[in-house]
Amino acid sequence: MASKKSLKRTVYIGTFVHSLSLEAIEVVEHGIVGVDEKGIITFVEKDYTVAGLKEVVKSQHGWQEWETVMVGDGPSTTFLFPGFVDTHIHAPQLPNTGIFGKSTLLSWLHTYTFPLESSLASIPRASTIYNYAVASTLRHGTTTAAYYATTHVPATTLLASICHTRGQRAFIGRCNMNSHIHPAYYKDADAESALRDTRESIKAIEEMDAGEGLVMPILTPRFAPSCTAELLTGLGELQKSTGLRVQTHISENLPEVALVKQMFPEQSSYTEVYDTHGLLGPKTVLAHACHLSAEEVQLVKARGASVSHCPVSNSYLGSGFCPVRELLGAGIPVGLGTDVSGGWSCSVLNAAREAGGVSRLRTYAEKEARYGAEPGKGEMEKENMKLSVEECLYLATRGGAKCLGLEQTVGAFEVGMEWDAQLVDLGAEIGEDGRSGARGGVALWGGEGWEARVAKWVYCGDERNTRRVWVRGREVGEEKE
Repeated sequence: MASKKSLKRTVYIGTFVHSLSLEAIEVVEHGIVGVDEKGIITFVEKDYTVAGLKEVVKSQHGWQEWETVMVGDGPSTTFLFPGFVDTHIHAPQLPNTGIFGKSTLLSWLHTYTFPLESSLASIPRASTIYNYAVASTLRHGTTTAAYYATTHVPATTLLASICHTRGQRAFIGRCNMNSHIHPAYYKDADAESALRDTRESIKAIEEMDAGEGLVMPILTPRFAPSCTAELLTGLGELQKSTGLRVQTHISENLPEVALVKQMFPEQSSYTEVYDTHGLLGPKTVLAHACHLSAEEVQLVKARGASVSHCPVSNSYLGSGFCPVRELLGAGIPVGLGTDVSGGWSCSVLNAAREAGGVSRLRTYAEKEARYGAEPGKGEMEKENMKLSVEECLYLATRGGAKCLGLEQTVGAFEVGMEWDAQLVDLGAEIGEDGRSGARGGVALWGGEGWEARVAKWVYCGDERNTRRVWVRGREVGEEKE
């Protein structure tokens, strides 16, 4: 659990790695970062010397007292990295992680998801699942998460309370779902009751957070087919009156897109359904976006909405490819979502590596679709689709922060931002006797530069490499030996 004792001014010393932009990562081997009593980064210094530390902190920044945290200095295998931002995760679905059968999206929901989510009407059941979910995501270095809950108000409030107690920054959404596609045992009775329960959930979360801005409600129409037009309209009006953020799904797979067309014949596209009902705007996060038309991409761009790329669930439910490069090129903010339990891991690091892998697979699929096997055709387009390590880490931090309106708050180590960070330890190099001091799956052989070390972390690392985690300057979770 996160300690609620008062914070002290703290100077973190060592190696810092973060994204400067979509294409560039900065590595500061001799860095110091000063974090004040509110958990805000007050100063960042590079190329310091131990002898000159006190002079810098006292004379240049006026601090007389502070605590020091040494996290690995110089050519180390330990470094600080910003906390991950998960823009799309279903907290009640953790028990189903890794379970797909041979299903695709719609059959998977009825076979696995709805029965599990309905069980969270039981508060003891919800408490077990939600405590595990929040502890697990923190253990993986996720400092901010946009959670889908269930329809149940008490359980949704409980999830918010657990996030707050454990110190995780979170958006919590009660799922709205009243349409005929849902089983009678798990759905809102009607639009009126759904909106009433949503207002009650918002009030409970805001009262629990008490103005800290750590845990916030988010409007959550599960996806367009889950809701009647009356409910979507009501949620759009609620967004307008409250100014809250919105999270939902869009164009995850083709049968879903066809279902939307059948249920909302008055609108020309899935995206237009949300736009018509006042749910598409700069505070909207759309998960998946695998099958948007060119016109829909332009509408998303025009409204200022963002996309949560969920490469793991898109692959393992066989949903399709998200055109990340094209979305970024259109100026649409993109972050990463683990999408548990369509995704089989709550690790954003895993989502980052899968984003890179999927982008490479997509180069082949798209080239074949456009040009067939003709040699030399589409090679430039193919190369452009690939996402680099730097780009994937940007999506996992600054990209996700922008999706959630937190780009000035978290995602990097810059003055004025809050100290959301994780201590990454890659372990010792392989010894002459072949014994490994590695942590997780990362093996260092000596001589790797920082580019190689970071790449090995992305493609071989796991939660064992994340030793400590901080949110808003406060250490959360449990330190790993």
